[in-house]
Amino acid sequence: MSPSSLRKSVEAVLSRRLLSDGGMAGRLGGPLHIDSTAWGVLALRASGGAHEVIEQLCTVLVREQHGDGRVCMNRANPASFWPTPLAVLAWQDSIASQVAQSRAVHFLLSTTGVHFPKQPTDPSAHDPNLKGWPWIEDTHSWVEPTALGVMALRVAGHGQHDRVREALRMILDRQLPHGGWNVGNTLVFGRELYPMPESTGAALVGLAGEVDQKQVARSIDYLQGEVDRIRTPISLGWSLLGLSAWDRWPANGLALVERCLANQGRYGGYDTSSLCLVALGALAGDSNAYSPLIQRRHSRPTSVAAAS
Repeated sequence: MSPSSLRKSVEAVLSRRLLSDGGMAGRLGGPLHIDSTAWGVLALRASGGAHEVIEQLCTVLVREQHGDGRVCMNRANPASFWPTPLAVLAWQDSIASQVAQSRAVHFLLSTTGVHFPKQPTDPSAHDPNLKGWPWIEDTHSWVEPTALGVMALRVAGHGQHDRVREALRMILDRQLPHGGWNVGNTLVFGRELYPMPESTGAALVGLAGEVDQKQVARSIDYLQGEVDRIRTPISLGWSLLGLSAWDRWPANGLALVERCLANQGRYGGYDTSSLCLVALGALAGDSNAYSPLIQRRHSRPTSVAAAS
């Protein structure tokens, strides 16, 4: 698989999931999914998809936005606002969506998870008072939605905002002692928990360009050791994105993607969001491709101290 054939494949696969109203189905032949629509924008933009199709998808996201700026999985469940940062990322290059993006940014800057001071008797080692973003309203902040929030606000020009700087500290605080991240726990009752490739990849994308490589070296090493064994699209997509953000995209990356996609013959077709994510991970290996998620690390990253 070459980068050019990959781009054509991404466009062909996603075109079959476009709905008549301009949104994206969660699965082939299925109903509208907001997260799939946002991921579809990002994947099509990275693959050089048609501008008019991308704008139609952006328009659907604008239509589904709530008055306070949040973008939810569906209107019947306003607490499920985790797609909001995805919408911010999707709207970044859409002139017609800038007002909606501004409302979503305001929502993210004024919203957080449930937090509380750490107590000596807490069974968990992480600092629960560091603010990030949750998956669902009125719950604790976790690694992946926080990483998405950081990516979105940074792309929208708010990378130095206090909320983003604290979120970066939160991500570093949730890093496991031996490297990697999981959903957001580190030690429980003194026992170190296991890392997960998808959480690690998302965290590394969120931190790229913001912290010194020494602060995440063990996590990069962990992901490099895992990526050859990954056969599922979400884990592989985030792993490739995370490694690419630190200039570690594997030489056999496209072969890993082909192997992952071939598994659909055995297990059935992947959902749209998963396909978009693995496509973005594959396209991240092309140095000439535009990545809507990755901010490349620069020579002098802003210092972000890990929480003690």
